[in-house]
Amino acid sequence: MKKALHTRKTALGLSILALSLFGTVASVQAQTAEPAAISYSAPSPFGTLKHVKAGVLDVAYAETGPANGPVVILLHGWPYDIHSYDEVAPLLAAKGYRVLMPYARGYGDTQFLSKDTLRNGQPAALASDVIDFMDALKIKQAVLGGYDWGARSADIVAALWPERVKALVAVSGYLIGNQAAGQNPLPPKAELQWWYQFYFATERGRAGYEKNTHEFAKLIWQLASPQWKFDDATFDRSAKALQNPDHVEITVFNYRWRLGLVQGEARYAALEQKLATAPSIGVPTVTLEGDANGAPHPAPEDYAKRFTGKYQFRLISGGIGHNLPQEDPKAFAQAVIDADHL
Repeated sequence: MKKALHTRKTALGLSILALSLFGTVASVQAQTAEPAAISYSAPSPFGTLKHVKAGVLDVAYAETGPANGPVVILLHGWPYDIHSYDEVAPLLAAKGYRVLMPYARGYGDTQFLSKDTLRNGQPAALASDVIDFMDALKIKQAVLGGYDWGARSADIVAALWPERVKALVAVSGYLIGNQAAGQNPLPPKAELQWWYQFYFATERGRAGYEKNTHEFAKLIWQLASPQWKFDDATFDRSAKALQNPDHVEITVFNYRWRLGLVQGEARYAALEQKLATAPSIGVPTVTLEGDANGAPHPAPEDYAKRFTGKYQFRLISGGIGHNLPQEDPKAFAQAVIDADHL
């Protein structure tokens, strides 16, 4: 009886000791566990986003299609995201292409590797990100497609690194600019279309965009594509990417840079000098324009001469606005396929 009592006391003591030890360990683990990462990207139809360290960024991107297929990189604009290509990508994947859709700096789950890196939105920086992305994934050459900021980056890469671009698809054509050109006044109606650029030039505008990013972006969508009847779910899916903590800084920097109100980084100075000469683009190219594009854009006849290689221009009808790949995915996908075979 005494032995049984002693055994029970011993077992009880061990249980209390174990509870104490494991409780302490669990407490320590709870205190030291890393907090769950915050996602600024809506779920992709192509599965979990992939990540790669490229240049100054940890780039988040979606991928679909055969891993050994010819590469197509699709670049989104402002204030949109990679969901512009949700219907384009499957069409290209079905043709055997490996399709990559990276979030640009300041969007979605793409993050800077260092908190000390300047949140720079100048065009040469965004284009250099594309080259860094290709290098990180060991992609020697790709077909590039884009609209808005994405088209500008694609244009710049095609102009400065033509050996890396098999073919190009650019909505609104040649969008390479420079700070000197940005000093030239435009006719009043054209200036009116750039109202948000002047708004961002002020601290009031910066604060307003930070406070009202969602409403601001939705207004841009409506003005840029006046005949596109997108629903709230479509907008909200992309608007989530604008919650990226660097988004406002990147956006404001970009538009202030265009007006010469901020200077870029020295690392991009040589690239910007080349871009200031309005370099021609010699890679096979298809440019597109929607017949209802409400955003500022150049006339096709004004930029056609900048494309010196095999070239086609296509006007996409049916009330198509600024976000052409999302508004007419079949036309955009066909342009990519055709550009690749020019």
